[in-house]
Amino acid sequence: MKHITSAQNEQLKHLAKLLSQAKARREHGQTVLEGAHLLQAYLQSGGVPEQVYIPESKAAQAETSALTAQLPADVLTLVSSAASAKITSLTEAEEIMTLIALPQPSALPQTGDCVVLERVQDPGNVGTILRSAAAAGVDEIVLSADSADVWSPKVLRAGMGAHFLLRLHARADVLQWRAGYTGSVWATALTDDNNHSLYALDLRGAAAWVFGNEGSGVSEALLSGVEGSVKIPMAGATESLNVAMAATVCLFEQMRQRLEAV
Repeated sequence: MKHITSAQNEQLKHLAKLLSQAKARREHGQTVLEGAHLLQAYLQSGGVPEQVYIPESKAAQAETSALTAQLPADVLTLVSSAASAKITSLTEAEEIMTLIALPQPSALPQTGDCVVLERVQDPGNVGTILRSAAAAGVDEIVLSADSADVWSPKVLRAGMGAHFLLRLHARADVLQWRAGYTGSVWATALTDDNNHSLYALDLRGAAAWVFGNEGSGVSEALLSGVEGSVKIPMAGATESLNVAMAATVCLFEQMRQRLEAV
């Protein structure tokens, strides 16, 4: 196995740049997975890593051995603890770091179920929505250019492997997407003249869900092109839900209706 002992190593500098800069991820078409769980999820999806960097402190662990047994020797590199600790974006222990190529862009979905994120900027919210979408059987995700970078370390960690179960359309022009999409489109936004209770909707047919910015919601330009704005009934004085929680409620209500219809 190859061995790196210095944080000044060019490969580690490259990893550090990918971990910290969205621009570098886009320019190189690569990102870094931190931790054994994400590597395992990537392998289970059929992904082939470009390189896997293993901290010396993790090398003898059973979990690490089980992962490395699935990989060819030429993609494995051992990294000294001191070098590894200097470049990880995690605040605590060193982790296995996996260099992967980003998937090639594909055409925006024109039919079928999808989730559209417009200016959703919190990485935790984006990652949680990805997990909920994957769990609810919706595998097309469109993200506007001003949403959080879907391949950032924080979104990857929050997604817990959901990235590898989905088709992600990053940095999309969401108005262009809407112009070409032929199905029903629902947005979680309250308007004076067009509110629909989530539980009164028929969600058995293919549809797109639009979720907007944490503070300002869905833009007027995109909202004007949806079938309706959806409200989630709530008890008490609560006015709204966190966008990730709202998305989860909507997607699982959609799945519930479809399961009942089977």
